[in-house]
Amino acid sequence: MPYRMFEEYNIEVTDDIKDKYKSVITDLGEDVEREGLLKTPERAAKAMQFLTSGYDQDPAAVLKGAMFAEDYKDMVIIKDIELYSLCEHHMLPFFGKAHIAYIPNGHIVGLSKIPRIVDIFARRLQVQERLTHDILECIHNTLQPQGVAVVIEASHMCMMMRGVQKQNSSTTTSGFRGQFEKVETRTEFLKLIASDLH
Repeated sequence: MPYRMFEEYNIEVTDDIKDKYKSVITDLGEDVEREGLLKTPERAAKAMQFLTSGYDQDPAAVLKGAMFAEDYKDMVIIKDIELYSLCEHHMLPFFGKAHIAYIPNGHIVGLSKIPRIVDIFARRLQVQERLTHDILECIHNTLQPQGVAVVIEASHMCMMMRGVQKQNSSTTTSGFRGQFEKVETRTEFLKLIASDLH
């Protein structure tokens, strides 16, 4: 689902952040009063506040708000969840998709809440390894299912635009709890998402 425009999230530009962007642009040797750059500090500040809006949200509360008692004990998989985040080392984007599964233990959760918690954790300065762990532990601790599995595949602009400049590389991380620590359950999950992994 496409992201809504910044204005729909009622993001108010923080003058302090805007002024810092103005200083950075000036320090880079540009003329911040040039027509094309006049509104850039404000736009950049608004974009950064949106891209880090996960700090102001509680992912556990999102899950708790949509938990329902249900006697379903088989695997639930949500595949191909788009994610966009910022690498904390260079503040450059990384993007990809997450595949998440859980085995209920008396409660299920509204399906839209799983992508929402992915967004909440992704909209913070991150590394892919911690993002995987954060999502896994949030579902495990909040929903208390029989098991949780998270696989993330992402491309990192810090590797593509700078440094080693490897445009076709991608990184896969995974985490498993409970029943997914058993080889047969984990294998079933990985087989079901195999067509989506490169």
